[in-house]
Amino acid sequence: NVELIPRAGWPIIDTAGAAAAAARLRERGKCISTLEGMGFRAGQGLIERFTKESPSFKDELDVMKFICKEFWTNLFRKQIDNLRTNHQGTYVLQDNRFRLLTPISNGKQYLEEAPKFLAFTCGLLRGALSNLGIDSAVTAEVSALPACKFHIVIQAS
Repeated sequence: NVELIPRAGWPIIDTAGAAAAAARLRERGKCISTLEGMGFRAGQGLIERFTKESPSFKDELDVMKFICKEFWTNLFRKQIDNLRTNHQGTYVLQDNRFRLLTPISNGKQYLEEAPKFLAFTCGLLRGALSNLGIDSAVTAEVSALPACKFHIVIQAS
């Protein structure tokens, strides 16, 4: 937090507080990045195992349907609740009761901590898609726990 300290009528910025806040943000970013990377590698391996017996996919939408039904069910024992697309490479996967957020869903104070719980899953999705030949960017959004949305944007190749 940056703290304004009034002196002689002029506010000055507490640079020590700002530096500490910046360090906390950098550390949090490293943590989330590490979790996403771990998820990416796990997603690559899991999708290989889950698709071993599956026929090849005819298109991108077919892959996304597999992710929402089979992949998600194997991981979280339920299907994605809703899949939306703009048919231009953007997909939104909605899970209304995401299992990893359920334990912290009793209080609003955990809402800002939710990205830590979603970074690994974003990596899982990105890794699975990568192994199926789809380069993507995956982000997550939480507006009310335990529901969340995963935004997948397919990168042009």
